[in-house]
Amino acid sequence: MPEQSKNKVLIFDTTLRDGEQAPGCSMTLREKLKIAHSLKELNVNVIEAGFAAASPGDFEAVQAIASEIDGPTICTLARVNPKDIELASQALASNANGRIHVFVATSEIHLEHKLNMARDEVMKAAFEGVKLAKSYCNDVEFSPEDASRTDHDFLIDIVNAAIEAGATTINIPDTVGYTIPGEFRQLFDHLIKNCINSEKIVFSVHCHDDLGLAVANSLAALEAGARQVECTINGIGERAGNTSLEEICMAIKTRKECFDFETQIDTKKLYPTSRLVSSITGMHVPRNKAIVGENAFAHEAGIHQHGMLRHASTYEIMKPQDVGIGRSNLVLGKHSGRHAFLDRVNDLGFNLNQEELNEAFIEFKKLADRKKEIFDTDIEAIVMNSESGVAGPWQLLDLETSSGKSWGASAEVKLEHNDGRILETSAQGIGPIEAVFKALEEITGYNMELTNFEIHSVSIGDDAQGEVTISICYNDQDYRGHGISTDIIESGALAYLEVINRIDRKNNKHS
Repeated sequence: MPEQSKNKVLIFDTTLRDGEQAPGCSMTLREKLKIAHSLKELNVNVIEAGFAAASPGDFEAVQAIASEIDGPTICTLARVNPKDIELASQALASNANGRIHVFVATSEIHLEHKLNMARDEVMKAAFEGVKLAKSYCNDVEFSPEDASRTDHDFLIDIVNAAIEAGATTINIPDTVGYTIPGEFRQLFDHLIKNCINSEKIVFSVHCHDDLGLAVANSLAALEAGARQVECTINGIGERAGNTSLEEICMAIKTRKECFDFETQIDTKKLYPTSRLVSSITGMHVPRNKAIVGENAFAHEAGIHQHGMLRHASTYEIMKPQDVGIGRSNLVLGKHSGRHAFLDRVNDLGFNLNQEELNEAFIEFKKLADRKKEIFDTDIEAIVMNSESGVAGPWQLLDLETSSGKSWGASAEVKLEHNDGRILETSAQGIGPIEAVFKALEEITGYNMELTNFEIHSVSIGDDAQGEVTISICYNDQDYRGHGISTDIIESGALAYLEVINRIDRKNNKHS
């Protein structure tokens, strides 16, 4: 391992690649760029921006992030075939700090049932793939997929082949979350002792959380000599998810006496980044989620509260401020000005440009006219939605509903199109939400299938904002939308309209 890296742990964020592979977590280009900028502010070392060869959209996203984000290494995944690697190179071409991440499956299960290839064929493919990537890019990472279930001798052979071909980072993934800390530590120990030039290579760890052990397994790998952790914000990812970035970083920071490591992560940005990813993906953070969950720093039991009043360390092993959570409650009201609003936004860990600030302040003023008390969570919701996909071509002008137990519900909806048209209609439904959705479909001409509908309270009180997240199927493609309002029916309408606008923009782009 390079001398300068003995205690430094590199944070490799794969929210935009592996995280997006979680069902319902697909993101638009604008959303990916927003998260990429937040990851840069968080000070991650590597951003895996996507899988360039997976689709034209993925290629465009990797290319855009590589062009716009400087500082962190920008990485894209590629299979060990020339087409994937060439596309990866093209997507990263504008960035001098790019990395091609080459992978191939190595376990007997994958070789037999997925690849239908012999070991020597896979070995050759890995060597040639890494060598080709190296011809395009100095920074090449190699991953033997399903490494934790791969024969150890074969794993050493293929890792050696990748190193010989020019790989500078060797990632050992627990692809299906199968391993446990003790055996994973032994595996890394074995690899680092027996692989060629291991002192010149950064060993990386990539864990999934199928048994709830992703963070524990990643820490075990670090103890054995790994110096890069691949993780995601909020631990999102396929199936049960990935190693949680905020958990691994705070474990290292909080237990310094156990882990003689350090990261470059600005931990005060953890909570804002978590909220951003949650808002964009529609995957709400569980209340009891470590580090960033709503209950992470809440104390209800009397004995706990008594201890906290005497000294916070009795029941808190870290300060909420350390992860970017403030302690204030009521912060602003209808008479608050722009400067007070900006100060509070900054205190919450968000950095807005002038245009975003203007949009957010307008929404704040609208909300302040509807709510007596504005909480931090209200402001967070405003900031998260300052660039909401609900913007154009359709805008909601007015919405009225009525309902009765015996006759169902009706809705009157008025929309404005960016071409100047103002259209309105009424519709019937079993409930007001269905009636509103039917009216929106009638005006816009889009008939969609609602597959999921979730309601989440943003703040507290009778006038709390409600956030609605929906999943839609249209022409065999899945879409996600969300809306926030003090009126839950309006929240649903805004979420539905966001999806309609996304489909409309997509159709016009390709027309």
